[in-house]
Amino acid sequence: MALNLAKTRNFGIVAHIDSGKTTVSERILYYTGKKHKIGEVHDGAASTDWMKEEQERGITITAAAVFAQWKYLGETYDINLIDTPGHVDFTAEVERSCRVLDGAVVVFCAVAGVQAQSETVWRQANKYKVPRLVFVNKMDRMGANFDRVVGQVKERLGGNPVPIQMPVGGGDDFNGIIDLLAMKYFTFEGDKGEDQIEHEIPAELKDEAEKRRAAMIDALASGCGDEEIEMAYLDAGTLDNKQILHALIKGTTSFALQPMLCGAALRNKGIQLLLDAVVSILPNPKDAHSIKQFALDDTLKANPLATACDPKAPLRAMVFKIMNMPVLGDVSFVRTYQGTIKEGDALVCQPSGKSERAARMVKLVGVVPTKVDEISAGDIAVLVGLKNTQTGDTLTHQSDANPMVLEGISFAKPVISMAIEPKSNNDKEKIAYALARLEREDPTFKKYVDPETSQVIISGMGELHLEVLQHRIRDEYKVDAVVGKPKVSYRETVTKAIEIRGKHVKQSGGRGQYGDCILKIRPLNDEEKQAGNEFIFLDSVRGGTVPKEFRKPIEEGVIAELARGYISGFPCINVHVELIDGSYHDVDSSQEAFIAAGRLAIREAYPKLGVQLLEPWMKVEVETPDQFTGSIMGSLQAKRAIITESLDRGPSKIIRCEVPLGEMFGYTTDLRSMSQGRASYSMEPSEYKGVPQSMVEKLVKKG
Repeated sequence: MALNLAKTRNFGIVAHIDSGKTTVSERILYYTGKKHKIGEVHDGAASTDWMKEEQERGITITAAAVFAQWKYLGETYDINLIDTPGHVDFTAEVERSCRVLDGAVVVFCAVAGVQAQSETVWRQANKYKVPRLVFVNKMDRMGANFDRVVGQVKERLGGNPVPIQMPVGGGDDFNGIIDLLAMKYFTFEGDKGEDQIEHEIPAELKDEAEKRRAAMIDALASGCGDEEIEMAYLDAGTLDNKQILHALIKGTTSFALQPMLCGAALRNKGIQLLLDAVVSILPNPKDAHSIKQFALDDTLKANPLATACDPKAPLRAMVFKIMNMPVLGDVSFVRTYQGTIKEGDALVCQPSGKSERAARMVKLVGVVPTKVDEISAGDIAVLVGLKNTQTGDTLTHQSDANPMVLEGISFAKPVISMAIEPKSNNDKEKIAYALARLEREDPTFKKYVDPETSQVIISGMGELHLEVLQHRIRDEYKVDAVVGKPKVSYRETVTKAIEIRGKHVKQSGGRGQYGDCILKIRPLNDEEKQAGNEFIFLDSVRGGTVPKEFRKPIEEGVIAELARGYISGFPCINVHVELIDGSYHDVDSSQEAFIAAGRLAIREAYPKLGVQLLEPWMKVEVETPDQFTGSIMGSLQAKRAIITESLDRGPSKIIRCEVPLGEMFGYTTDLRSMSQGRASYSMEPSEYKGVPQSMVEKLVKKG
């Protein structure tokens, strides 16, 4: 059946961890008839949390897409709902979900209010221009305060919140909700509060409700960005319900304001009213923010075209998530921006140009699939069995004469790395396969082999992220792995300049060996290092004391010996070696003999060169609320940090510093505990600096 774009809503639920997002999703599934029993997160029975790790931990790890239908004013609406994780380690799931959504419901806890990850998801919604409603959950908790959360959205997030509901009571006395548009009072009856009952507003609440409705109208008139609404308000001093709804839609879809609702999802209070607001205020795919597409040869992305939400236009669909699911196997979550994918269609992944086929298409509720024959413009569904797609790929038809690529998804770079290896050598192939699969699924997970230590290093967004992936390797791929800290790649360098001779003479029964070179060795100067050099070899031999064919072998020998290091086996860098003289033998000289001479010269020079051990330092930037600045600075200084700058950025403090990489392992967890999860940091390589002598002795003993 063709999709009715005007009656379709693609929206997601985003929030800080433990705000009740998944409980809200479960109630939506219950009220839309997709579930006949209410699943609880704390019982491990939530439909959207189907992974073993999610059920055991009671948290959402991977974004889940579900479809449902909702009736509003006699019309049936198709809903594609995405429930996203709240933990900062899984922020990529929110990032890619925001990229394909037309609207979002941002959930806040009525007690905790705006928290760290709330700020992150709000920024992500701003980045991808996602209109949003705000749902203040857990109004039944002691300490719940709706008005305080309204204030925090304004102050901490820079939002323009407009409450369209008024809670009646709070905590154990949370009795119901007044809808300021309909001016009706709703209570929630039944064993689990699942029956929504409409009443007239009680006399004792009437004045407060009228006052709040007037404040809502005033905020809409001045904040929705519609001149006609503003003029109507100035003329009449108020707005009628039709004008209020128009102002809510206009203000929300233009990102000028955010309607605020309230409820208690666990007690089934406020969910039906939230669904009404989703379908009446959030935009349909045709009215939503259009994304850009580019010609394949437009590498600078200088000439974008807008997509048209038209099922008959050339196909432009984005793969925003790849997973391996029980029963279904490889699945690719797809948002179709224009055109239509029909069963059996020949597709091409752009920009790679690899071919695929739409063999099977489904819609999901958790892990339960429902077969569909087509995915048309504006819809979200799942293609089963695609092998060549990557997250962010654009799908076009093979017959498309002018294929284009959609603007992609940007992901944060991993901030923590660990070494991983199988407990058994027999599992090496299995773990390599598992890591490759996980890397394809998760753009913030990276793996590589350290060329110096030969360890497999995995990188991710935090310790919980890597711990969950380790458990998935164990449970899904049946491989037990050992995870530990990676070894820091230290270096060595020289601090003195000397002249040295390396003479390799060996006589045996047959032909002898003769190689002789004189080298000048010194540290690189700053200009040479800034040019990106770690080693310079200069051939200054004049005349025929060392024939040309033997000069390259001397360099090979020098490089080989510098790679072995002197103090603890790490490579020696930032060295300038000049070949100034030498001698050779007509019969006994060979390339091998001069390689040996080069090695010998370095080996004999090491004790005289003042060799120093170096460690990698990182440029680190920490962003933190001001109240945690002191303790965070203290923790950094304890890690041998050199603070280079401290400045204000809005309500936050930015600390810039340089820190040895070896001190930064585990810092993600330390920083979160010091800042109640509200601080974050990023780092990038800076330079190699000398290791303190006290540490050198420890490292040499370890090695």
